[in-house]
Amino acid sequence: MRPEERGEYELTEVTSVADRSGEPGDEDREIVVIDCRANAKGQREEDALLENASQSNESDDISTDQSPEPPAPLKETSFSIGLQVVLPFLLAGFGTVAAGMVLDIVQHWTVFTEVTEVFILVPALLGLKGNLEMTLASRLSTAANVGQMDSAKDMWKMIVGNLALIQVQATVVGFLASIAAVIFGWIPEGNFRLGHAILLCASSVATAFIASLILGIIMIGVIIAARKVGINPDNVATPIAASLGDLITLSLLAGIKFNDYANPLVCAVFVAMTPLWVLIARRIPSTREVLYSGWEPVIIAMAISSVGGLILDKTVSNPNFAGMAVFTPVINGVGGNLVAVQASRISTYLHMNGIPMGEPDPNPRKCPTPCTSFFGSHVNSRSARVLFLLVAPGHLVFLYTINSMQGGHTTLTSTFIAFYMAAALLQVLILLYLADWMVHWMWSRGMNPDNFSIPYLTALGDLLGTEHRKQPEQRNCTVSPFKHLNHRTAE
Repeated sequence: MRPEERGEYELTEVTSVADRSGEPGDEDREIVVIDCRANAKGQREEDALLENASQSNESDDISTDQSPEPPAPLKETSFSIGLQVVLPFLLAGFGTVAAGMVLDIVQHWTVFTEVTEVFILVPALLGLKGNLEMTLASRLSTAANVGQMDSAKDMWKMIVGNLALIQVQATVVGFLASIAAVIFGWIPEGNFRLGHAILLCASSVATAFIASLILGIIMIGVIIAARKVGINPDNVATPIAASLGDLITLSLLAGIKFNDYANPLVCAVFVAMTPLWVLIARRIPSTREVLYSGWEPVIIAMAISSVGGLILDKTVSNPNFAGMAVFTPVINGVGGNLVAVQASRISTYLHMNGIPMGEPDPNPRKCPTPCTSFFGSHVNSRSARVLFLLVAPGHLVFLYTINSMQGGHTTLTSTFIAFYMAAALLQVLILLYLADWMVHWMWSRGMNPDNFSIPYLTALGDLLGTEHRKQPEQRNCTVSPFKHLNHRTAE
């Protein structure tokens, strides 16, 4: 075989063949025979192996491209849910009690008596824990449960993006809340005071910004710690956000005082910092979506809470409701805390086990009834029962604490406790049922419940709690259950 031909053929068999007789000198000739049949067979075997390897690689690629199997449903019993929820719930409740004591004290301060529109700010700013901090806690809890915070890089992206996002939202909501307070205070009196308006703006924006920053950092720490110790963040994050939210917000609102020259400067500084937080939040995909589409629930919830603030402003000046300011954060806060836990749990369950958000459901869910929401065998029904059963003993503990600390300068009577407990139970019953319907409805419409549901639910809790306290007198002008509060005389 010529040297230039060595790379062109595969030598498979070498034989020595005797030449035909009669041809001299051919006996010693060696002929290299290329077995074409063997070569073809080997080629076919090689092609088959390559094809099998290609098919194996394709199947590996397909299995890699396929989305992972959905996680198993949450295996939680009623006892485990209650065990994880009860301590944060009590901490949150005592936080609202402390906030109520602060409000009971500061309502007599000069700024609150001269600028009564500050009372309109109270529910709106307290509602920030539902609009921003609880929503942040729900969003990060879901991300932690579905594995989006497992790596350090992903975790820091989520932390920085979400902190920047809530600073944008806090600044805007604080500014809008001050405008709502000015309008609601100006309409009944017909007297606009520019100094009061600038004071409300500075106090509202500064309080919202600082409180959101502090609570956001605390929430991130709680969620990371909960994951490390094996606790479901949905059960503990939102109540702990509420436990400090009311107290920090009210303390800041009452303690932040600026003079006539500093008020405009404070407003300008916080508003000027907003573009910086916008740029940071836009860099993270998960917060970019909320930055563009998450304003509707936050602003509507702020408006609902401002209506509750208008009611509070009229209530604290009514002699028939003397001493009621101390109970305002408690009944509103407890309902908001419990419904935030339920909404966060349902949202996480849908992210882990439901059909993709916004896709049509082959078996559409009918509108739930109270029986299915509270007495079903589903894990979310179990959690609803557990949360509802915490209302009565929790409020009794909080009322006893307020009474022991002489909050509101009142002595509780059985008539007042009966009306108060009925209002609190009805409020939480309505909120838990609305959470079951609202979260599933938003999911089916392609709206992330972590970003949309909690602001609406906590704002409704503020409004229902305030209305339930005011309604009895409107039904009977001569007998009000709050008149059964025996007012203590100063010693």
